[in-house]
Amino acid sequence: MAGDASEQANVRRAIEADLEAINRIYNDEVLTNVASWDFEAWNMAQRRQWFAEHQRDETTPVFVADVGGEVAGMSYLSSYRPRPGYRYTRENTVYVDPRFHRRGIGAQLLGVLVEEAGRVGLRSVIAVIEGSNDASVALHERFGYEQVGLLHDVGHKFGGWLDSVYMELRLPGPEGGLDPAAERD
Repeated sequence: MAGDASEQANVRRAIEADLEAINRIYNDEVLTNVASWDFEAWNMAQRRQWFAEHQRDETTPVFVADVGGEVAGMSYLSSYRPRPGYRYTRENTVYVDPRFHRRGIGAQLLGVLVEEAGRVGLRSVIAVIEGSNDASVALHERFGYEQVGLLHDVGHKFGGWLDSVYMELRLPGPEGGLDPAAERD
């Protein structure tokens, strides 16, 4: 049994040894929930490739919440869009093992992401949340995210149509302003 509600997680950067737990948590969402709109569980080769891609870019970190030596959740930043004009924007993702829900672990994981996004000089962090996930919307609001959009019936899983709530956290952005040499019209 997972620990009690008073436990605090140690949130740290993920390492290779965490990938099986990360994959287990993600695959549970894929197979039983609508937080992920994937239909098939990921294999470990896919997870290792995903992790390597995140490791190559300091603006796409992966964190885990460790409770008593067990990975209880994960969070990460991903590229929002591939075009260079979006280079100061990332999308956040947070998943918590169901055995550890309602213990504040999601808040710890999101808090670390927000801090890291500011540290690396991002301007905007986007959260795309399944429309019925009121707890995730409320969590993001606690960290200053604002709802900026709602897309109706854009996903379909488990025989039902799903909405996407778009939330945005605006940050100061890169220190010293933008590099004019990097801007091209």
